[in-house]
Amino acid sequence: MDVYYAYTYGTAGWLTLQAAPLIITPTIIITLLSPDVREPTVLEEYFSRSLGMTLFTLGIMIILLTGSVPLTSSFSDSSLIYPLSSIPLLTTLVATSAAVTTSEADPKAPYAVPTLTISLLYHSASAFFLYARYNTSGQSSFALGAIAYAALASVGLWCVLFASSGGRISRKTGADKRTSGFPFGNKESASAKKKQMGKAI
Repeated sequence: MDVYYAYTYGTAGWLTLQAAPLIITPTIIITLLSPDVREPTVLEEYFSRSLGMTLFTLGIMIILLTGSVPLTSSFSDSSLIYPLSSIPLLTTLVATSAAVTTSEADPKAPYAVPTLTISLLYHSASAFFLYARYNTSGQSSFALGAIAYAALASVGLWCVLFASSGGRISRKTGADKRTSGFPFGNKESASAKKKQMGKAI
């Protein structure tokens, strides 16, 4: 799960890094991107700040919905260690800090896998868009952005395939769980050899 947390915090960090200059200094960003030197309009400043706040909010939502920050409204019975009810008028509950899993039954992060998938699609689309802009304009800043988004998309894809409980790739053998033997049987697989050993005995 360390890669999972690295992905969620890396995504939030990357989006915050992009959002900060858009919110704090939109005039400088607009002036840098404009081909001619002119004063930015009020609408350009509004859209710049609005995009910055949207990126920042998206980063926070990814952290919250993936369960990186536990948001439970009440303590469950399994999370209680010891109720300190001996102090009058003060009852304190001490809870364990169990790690969040990507299981759909985990009450700590019910939206972890859908949020992970949507953020993966966002990173993939952004990487594709920036790569296309780099090919048409030739500016290296688009290439750097495409590399960063592609790296996050790669880690996100790894998390969807391997770190989620409903992953399609077996952690034990590395084989795809969705494959079948139709129309040819796999005589070299571990399960086929196990069946042959059972028949021989």
